[in-house]
Amino acid sequence: MSDEIGHALVAYLRCRPQSKTRRVFLCAKAPHRPLSPHTVSEIAKRYLSRAGLHVDRGAAHVLRHTVATQMVRRGVPFKQVADVLGHTHLGTTGIYAKLDLETLSRLAFPFPGGEP
Repeated sequence: MSDEIGHALVAYLRCRPQSKTRRVFLCAKAPHRPLSPHTVSEIAKRYLSRAGLHVDRGAAHVLRHTVATQMVRRGVPFKQVADVLGHTHLGTTGIYAKLDLETLSRLAFPFPGGEP
């Protein structure tokens, strides 16, 4: 996450209504309950569209996947990626291992019968 986004998130968390929930985004009007996953996706879809990116559904998932992909590509340990995504098992985060081609290429064995 960039410093700019981190600072914006901290600023939001400091001014949002008090809540006992660990969820980040709350309804703006009382009662300040967590936003549903569907609502978060609709909001993300609206802003992605304004940016010229169109997704049919699962816009919040697209954002989660993008964050995880960027973290992996920057060398963040899988445990940290799992923590950010809220995964309780590292195996769930394993899908992002295929994105780290540089590390995977160092682990690959030579093709049998190929050049030495």
